[in-house]
Amino acid sequence: MSKSIEEAVREKYGAVAASSLSSEHAGVHRVAEAFGYTADELASIPAEANMGLSCGNPTATANLRPGEVVVDLGSGGGLDVFLAAKKVGPTGKAIGIDMTPEMLTRARESAKRQGLDNVEFHEATIDELPLADATVDCVISNCVINLAPDKHAVLCEIARVLKPGGRVAISDIALKKPLPPELANDLLAYVGCIGGAISIADYIAGLKAAGFDAVEVVDTQKDLNAYTEVENQAGCCSPATVAPSGLNVVSDACCSSESVVHNALADLLKKYNVNEYAASVQVYAVKP
Repeated sequence: MSKSIEEAVREKYGAVAASSLSSEHAGVHRVAEAFGYTADELASIPAEANMGLSCGNPTATANLRPGEVVVDLGSGGGLDVFLAAKKVGPTGKAIGIDMTPEMLTRARESAKRQGLDNVEFHEATIDELPLADATVDCVISNCVINLAPDKHAVLCEIARVLKPGGRVAISDIALKKPLPPELANDLLAYVGCIGGAISIADYIAGLKAAGFDAVEVVDTQKDLNAYTEVENQAGCCSPATVAPSGLNVVSDACCSSESVVHNALADLLKKYNVNEYAASVQVYAVKP
């Protein structure tokens, strides 16, 4: 993985994790609902597990069953892990993979408060999973694979850890047509899940090249402008959550810590009709 991109993603999402963003903020709650979570689902998990970073709800389409092992790539605050844990039950396991220590701390603290015995979280990049071959029934992910520079490696890792007959149910951002150069080369656009996205056709080809069958990438027609709902939602931040150096992010008097992702996205959405170029997609595939 490109170190400069990896470090930028880790730093900026670490700042989001250290912020006060949660489902208790109306805009964060609206973003989650806009991308497919029900009010009952959001009420069933800790508010801090949701930071308005989703572009879909993979647990709604993964058809998870009791006793299964499910892995969430880029699990963040644990939103989808906690929902998956309820579906696979005490005889199953929900595993979160994330490379951002602040996200893992938030998720582990939430899991401890819930007393969950069927969840675990690992610090790792999604192109090098700390899991044995053929041990997973289902892989989910939510708006994260677009952040990985080496998507082929990620898809091959998914194929490696899945059991024969294992399935993929991923929510992500994919491109409908090439981005303007200014947007394609913008680091904040990359961290905001737009600049690193690949085309729908390339997504399909990549899954097939990794050995998957029954591949589908479906445009959900969701409005990406939903992310503007989170702009300036967080409260005053601590010194640990200020924007990393070099981001050129202007803070308001309250130091809006989520600006490193959400406000940058809002700025992009004001400049471009991102829906013209990119789509929220549901990705499905089966390992033979």
